[in-house]
Amino acid sequence: MPSGAFYVVAHLVVAALYLLLALRAWRSLQGEVTGPAPADWSAFALPVIALLHAAVLAAAIFGDGVFRFGFAQALSATLLLAVLIVWAEGFFVPMRGLQLFVLPLAALSALLPALFHGVPVAAASDTPALRVHLLVAISAYSLLTIAAMHGLLMASMDRHLHGSVGDGGGTFARILREMPPLLAMERVLFRLIGIGFVLLTATVISGVFFTELLFGRPLRFDHKTVFTIASWLVFAGLLAGRFVFGWRGRTALRWTLAGFLMLLLAYVGSRFVVEVILQRV
Repeated sequence: MPSGAFYVVAHLVVAALYLLLALRAWRSLQGEVTGPAPADWSAFALPVIALLHAAVLAAAIFGDGVFRFGFAQALSATLLLAVLIVWAEGFFVPMRGLQLFVLPLAALSALLPALFHGVPVAAASDTPALRVHLLVAISAYSLLTIAAMHGLLMASMDRHLHGSVGDGGGTFARILREMPPLLAMERVLFRLIGIGFVLLTATVISGVFFTELLFGRPLRFDHKTVFTIASWLVFAGLLAGRFVFGWRGRTALRWTLAGFLMLLLAYVGSRFVVEVILQRV
């Protein structure tokens, strides 16, 4: 892992840029920003910041010639892809409200690899198959993370429309007004869940083959496997319920959040406990 002041400063710079972009979007909701529209500005700035984020993350994972990975690298990569998903979705539907939630989390995740260095992956395990498996898994996590945030925003919008969120004149109300209509949000939500489910399915299948390659058996029923399969079953049930029974609203939100929490526990949560709380590798 790279060390020294430059490495730490690079992570700090990426985090600061994310926060500055979030601050600009926040101030625009207060009517305090003049000049180019924040949406136009972020359309250019966001991919540039994400590229810098990718560079410092790559240095954290591969910088000393050893493949290192842990909860911090997984979370940072997940939020990096989430930022890019939000940026891409922004060309089709207004996403400034969601940016205000994603960008601060991305700033925090960009700092984590500088503090928690992960664990070296054994040379025998560092194969193209593992890297593809991780890329597919992180892509699934990113899509389903954005889906969970979408669901929470939809629930807030629903409560706001029914008059249970303040008097409608606060900053949070203005954030909600930046979001697309509920029906458009619902279409985006299930599009994210559908693509994320396909990638999660690929993660489970590739995980089976990768486990067989390393341990000589097709599946290890550890906590990661159990939570991943449980999450897959929840999202499969949600999509089936949507197709057969037309599930939406609070029912869809509960299933989305349940699946997301199980997925979070599958790797990031368990590795956080092992690396930070138990301080084991």
